[in-house]
Amino acid sequence: MSTPIPSPRGLPFMGNINDLDPANLLLSLEHLADVYGPIYMLRLPGRESVTICTAELLDEICNEKKFYKYVGGGLLQVRNGLGDGLFTAFHGEHNWELAHRILMPAFGPMAIRSMFDEMYDIASQLVSKWARYGPASKIAVTDDFTRLTLDSIALCAMDTRFNSFYREDLHPFVTAMVYFLTESGSRAQRPEFASNYLYQQATRKYNESIELMKSVAIEVVKERRAHPVDKKDLVNAMIKGRDSKTGESLSDENVAYNMITFLVAGHETTSGLLSFLWVNLLKHPVAYKAAQKEVDEVVGNGSVKFEHLSKLPYINACLRETLRLHPTAPAFSVRPKSDNPADYPVYLGKKKYEVSKGQIISALLPRIHRDPLIWGEDAEEFKPERMLDDNFNKLPPNCWKPFGNGVRACIGRPFAWQEAQLTVCLLLQNFNFRADDPGYKMAISQSLTIKPKGFYMYATLRDGIDPIYLEHKIHNGVEAGQASAKDQKFDEIAHAGAAKNAILILFGSNTGTCESLAQTLASVASNRGYEAIVRDLDSATDSVPKDQPVVIITASYEGEPPDNAAHFVEWLQNLRGSELKGAKYAVFGCGHRDWQATFQRIPQLMDRLFEERGARRVAARGFADAANGDIFNDFDKWTDQTFWPEIAEEYGHQDTGLTESRGLEVEINTHQRSSDLRQDVQEAIVKDVKVLTAAGEPEKRHLELQLPTDMTYRAGDYLAVLPLNHGKIVRRVMSRFGVPWDARIKILEGQNTILPTGREMSGFAMLSAYTELSQPATVKNVASVAQSMEDKPTREELLSLKGENFAAEITNKRVSVLDLLERYPDAALPFGDFLAMLPPMRVRQYSISSSPLVDPTHCTLTYAVLDQEAKAGGKRYLGIASNYLSELDKGDRIRVSVRPSHQAFHPPLDIANVPLVMVCSGTGIAPFRGFVQERAKQLDAGRQLAPAMLFIGCRYRERDRLYQDEFEHFQSIGAVDVRYAFSHEPGKSEGCKYVQDRLQKDLDQVQELWEKGARIYVCGSSAVGEGVRDVIMKRYVEEAQKVGKNETKEEVEEWFNGIRNERYASDVFA
Repeated sequence: MSTPIPSPRGLPFMGNINDLDPANLLLSLEHLADVYGPIYMLRLPGRESVTICTAELLDEICNEKKFYKYVGGGLLQVRNGLGDGLFTAFHGEHNWELAHRILMPAFGPMAIRSMFDEMYDIASQLVSKWARYGPASKIAVTDDFTRLTLDSIALCAMDTRFNSFYREDLHPFVTAMVYFLTESGSRAQRPEFASNYLYQQATRKYNESIELMKSVAIEVVKERRAHPVDKKDLVNAMIKGRDSKTGESLSDENVAYNMITFLVAGHETTSGLLSFLWVNLLKHPVAYKAAQKEVDEVVGNGSVKFEHLSKLPYINACLRETLRLHPTAPAFSVRPKSDNPADYPVYLGKKKYEVSKGQIISALLPRIHRDPLIWGEDAEEFKPERMLDDNFNKLPPNCWKPFGNGVRACIGRPFAWQEAQLTVCLLLQNFNFRADDPGYKMAISQSLTIKPKGFYMYATLRDGIDPIYLEHKIHNGVEAGQASAKDQKFDEIAHAGAAKNAILILFGSNTGTCESLAQTLASVASNRGYEAIVRDLDSATDSVPKDQPVVIITASYEGEPPDNAAHFVEWLQNLRGSELKGAKYAVFGCGHRDWQATFQRIPQLMDRLFEERGARRVAARGFADAANGDIFNDFDKWTDQTFWPEIAEEYGHQDTGLTESRGLEVEINTHQRSSDLRQDVQEAIVKDVKVLTAAGEPEKRHLELQLPTDMTYRAGDYLAVLPLNHGKIVRRVMSRFGVPWDARIKILEGQNTILPTGREMSGFAMLSAYTELSQPATVKNVASVAQSMEDKPTREELLSLKGENFAAEITNKRVSVLDLLERYPDAALPFGDFLAMLPPMRVRQYSISSSPLVDPTHCTLTYAVLDQEAKAGGKRYLGIASNYLSELDKGDRIRVSVRPSHQAFHPPLDIANVPLVMVCSGTGIAPFRGFVQERAKQLDAGRQLAPAMLFIGCRYRERDRLYQDEFEHFQSIGAVDVRYAFSHEPGKSEGCKYVQDRLQKDLDQVQELWEKGARIYVCGSSAVGEGVRDVIMKRYVEEAQKVGKNETKEEVEEWFNGIRNERYASDVFA
């Protein structure tokens, strides 16, 4: 007996139309796949369709004896313009058979090879454009790759030049085609009568676009017939070709349809492939460097030749892996082939699911290409090695289908592959690239195909060549090194500060702390007679200057470099000689000692590699431990006591005595009032707020947000929030400096600050939105405040705090500059000096406490409100972000962005076979609420799940057991097995006080799951993390002893480090 195909509950008459978002159709389908699993059915007005999501089911429908390609949905609308061309012809249509047989030789190896020179011509135009742009110009990646692929297919297929790189506006054909494709997708989502009667203007423009495309294609055919040329292009192949089977030729109409087909399908898929490839390479520096190294070894510095393309296995693997993760044609559909009623029903899934006659079956390739049974638990990750020839050839049949299936697969695949190989070679040979946003999160733009949305990058020429020399090279085959000295390009960074007393400050930062330190150093440097340039580390890849000191300020994130330093680190690790000889450098690192295994790894690595590669260290490496809460003061100590003295000795520059950054010159205007908030994050809307704890308990809250359009997340991700300082603190500042509440402030241009310069803004907005008012004061801050005081005894009292009592009296008590100014009202510190002391406002990251399977447009946060008596006495200490969030109400708008967590800190892909063990305390429950919500949703859809255990630590059974009713429900339906530890009522949790105690008590059950392949997740304080770690390592030692092994401490540590981020993932906070 067959199993019913799962289906979302629909509406009467309308079916599942509300389950699909027309603006994000692919995301909707993937969302349903996450909920319903390998197969599901959608019922829409006028039709039903089955979607399959596993490689096993795909293999079954690729049987061309049983199934044929179905042209429907968006593809049926595209047929309005492409007619019976190869892509949109119906099954069995005669003109498809004719065109396919006639055109197969035109896409053979020799024919494609003959197109190389014309492909090279167009690709070189792209290279020249990016070279002339320069390293500071932002490149619209998908736009330029679309120009490339469209011009290539136009030139190679029909000897026509659109000249897209030489005109601001697009060719009319292109404009018409873009509208046609977009509107075809829209028409597929609405009833036919709506297009005819409710969208008459859009329909009129749609028809005009089709007519324009046809007229251009037909004109090319007429021109070729009137003036024949002896060229082996696709137009001649269609005009002159005869069917080997029937002797027939193609009609001019069909030739025109196929020409439009090649232009539409040929440019869309390849431009998407190249765009996705660059996203992947820039997010994975190891792969980027390996691909570039392959080009250097195979091609060298000369022109790219056809013969090189067969010697690029790693680039081939990168292209295959990109199409696995992001198949640019993300789906294709089939129908059962037989018209004989006796052949029905047809079955799928080894006779598990019944399919009726005429049933539409769609293969959702982005899900199929991530099937964990084929690709493993790391299926979401970009790993080109899995696509190297040996591995690729061993893949099961039909598990990788980005070009379609069988005889209806893409006939132009060889053309697209050659074009992509050539383009990758030319670009990697001549440029270094960096993303405009190193933290770019993939967003999809969908029409007929998919492309990355909103992705930009920068291109810097390699090897010291300038754009003019490059043009000689790519067109004339000039070898690198033949250019004269005056033709050599000096990188912008290398000469940005080549004037007297230049210094380059490079930072690596995800949260903004290291960037703030870099700006602080630049401000001080200008007071000491240096012209300082601040850049992110990736911008200096392959271009470290040797005529000025280079300062590197960077952090580590679980042992990995920050997003905007990853390519620099990979480049540095691949150097083998003395490439940095002559460079002079210093390194300052930030980190948190709770991540002991990776503490300061990246700063230490850079310091060592710079020295090994020939650079000379001019100042000993400095470091700051965020666990001490004193990063800014540690940095000041290093710059004052180590860095600047060594620089002065090295370069002979005199110390000017100005050790604090110069105050900002400001103008205050009290005539207008408005708010001018920064726009670096997107706007979300508050939908719900709740207090989760009883009165008198430390307050923990719930916040539900409606996310901005296109902002997506996974269970386990973070939400970064850009907060505002509490109004009480802002008013304290304005009162202290006598600034009217409606004042407007303008910071004059030309000053080293992250604050906006050269334009007026509300003083209240600047203080609330741009500055960290509660940041503990540094030693330099104390000295500056003291120097502004006339009364000597009071000044000496304050200066005494710079000594051995500084940590106890200032840092540990979190005393801010504002606190000092209020404590010492006689201090006459100018307002501009105060602003210069403040770090810029930073985002705060919170674990998302929901699953997108519940609602992909909403997410929730679970957080503790920090509002306590200040350790220094007097005013209360208010956590900036938590108090900001706690004052929000329904309808309020806040600035947020999603930040992905480590790949290991997500639910397993193979939900049926990989058990979960989750351990948390307090608000550490946040990500696991999302995990369990996801499991509950999947259970409701009929999915089979592996077991899951959740250990929760809180204070009381009734007063702060977060989401109590929810988790009781989740437990009752089998989504999770919950075990509690109540620290103030251990008698109510089987004698267990802390969550690690409960884990220890139930460890035998945990071990059973571990032996079945379980993953362990931990979220909570560092004490929880250490406690869980100790419990697990102790059990490992005990199990080893049972089989006669006495593991050393080092061996146990090595074992534990081996499972980290594989089967053990932690998210520990202070």
